[in-house]
Amino acid sequence: MNPKNDMKHTNEAKSKPHKNVTTHTQDTTEQQEVPQVEQGAEDVQPPCSELETAQQTLEAVQAKYDQLNDSYLRLMAEYDNYRKRTLKEKAELIKSGGESVLINILSVVDDMERGIKASAEATDINAIKEGMELIHSKFAAFLKQQGIAAIETEGQSFDTDHHEAIATVPAPDEALKGKVLDCVQKGYFLHDKVIRFAKVVVGE
Repeated sequence: MNPKNDMKHTNEAKSKPHKNVTTHTQDTTEQQEVPQVEQGAEDVQPPCSELETAQQTLEAVQAKYDQLNDSYLRLMAEYDNYRKRTLKEKAELIKSGGESVLINILSVVDDMERGIKASAEATDINAIKEGMELIHSKFAAFLKQQGIAAIETEGQSFDTDHHEAIATVPAPDEALKGKVLDCVQKGYFLHDKVIRFAKVVVGE
């Protein structure tokens, strides 16, 4: 046997396993990389699915908007009806309250007319005076029922919140300076509000 041929066969045998190892390594790497690509593909959703989700969300938002808008319109209609009803009731209350006051005033007017008629035939001045005092007392009681009260002036210190000074005169006494000396026209409260100031003369 030729030694050169033997050496050639030996070299070829050594080189062949080396080639097989490289191929095997490449196949193993390809097998490992394939699952990674497949795993990434599973995470991607088709565009059609995203569109359907967006459409469903839009429909839900539109339905919620329609519901809120309907509730708003109903609430506004109810408020408008309440406002109109309240205004009507208030107007009727004012009208009814005015009627009640006028009825009571008319009864005083009736008394005054009877007094005038009686005074034309009366000869007793005291009787006429008593009749006028009775009418005045009745009318004062009616005003009190309505919350009207006279403002005190006699001996009171002058108060710009209650009094209107129409004149000042020298005080006859030092203690009367700044005091109300005379009331020319009575003032009145309606409950706690001054509806007419008392016109007074003040000492200085």
